[in-house]
Amino acid sequence: MPLSRALILGVLALTTMLSPCGGQDDIEADHVAAYGINMYQYYESRGQYTFEFDGDEIFSVDLDKKENIWRIPEFGQLTSFDPQGGLQQIAIIKHNLEILMKRSNSTPAINDVPEATVFSKSPVLLGQPNTLICFVDNIFPPVINITWLRNSKPVTEGVYETSFLINSDYSFHKLSYLTFIPSNDDIYDCKVEHWGLDEPVLKHWEPEIPAPMSELTETVVCALGLSVGLVGIVVGTIFIIQGLRSGGSSRHPGPL
Repeated sequence: MPLSRALILGVLALTTMLSPCGGQDDIEADHVAAYGINMYQYYESRGQYTFEFDGDEIFSVDLDKKENIWRIPEFGQLTSFDPQGGLQQIAIIKHNLEILMKRSNSTPAINDVPEATVFSKSPVLLGQPNTLICFVDNIFPPVINITWLRNSKPVTEGVYETSFLINSDYSFHKLSYLTFIPSNDDIYDCKVEHWGLDEPVLKHWEPEIPAPMSELTETVVCALGLSVGLVGIVVGTIFIIQGLRSGGSSRHPGPL
């Protein structure tokens, strides 16, 4: 089945409606949206067009620049997609949304409480470049602010964010990445703002580097190791001597 036709069928089958709902000051409160397998539509006539495979995003269409954004650049060398197809699908879903809103009389949607987790992409080594990942799940409606803080100050450089990806229950998840160089002097927080939260949530992260042993501790450990080694040598020597004596006795039986 052609890609565009599959998207149309998926959207028409799963299209639903979200109504106005409240939120933080920095998020518009007049959010309306329609969502399906690959797209959603929300306030200010903005929307998202993505194509996924097995739960992973393959590409999205930048609706402002009218160009494809490939999750992995190499994907764009293997296949192609006309961005105009994404623009047309957004127009269709927006039209369907307006009809559904009128039929439902703008019934309020229920806001879910998102769940956030922060972890590093690779094992942490001080001074070695790494990436922090903030995974936010159970997002509904699909409007959220995810920001990074370093030592309680906003960080914008080295930040990348995926599109909304749909779950099997038609909620969404999203990932935010931050490239950084681990240091004992820096702590990081992933800040999540959503209508389902009474206040922004901060997920804290800092490198867990084992504290170096003091000189006294190192001396004690070395002494214990040496003592255990000496005891082992002495015990081993005793067993060897006993074994030799037992062997000698068995070779010289007593008189008949």
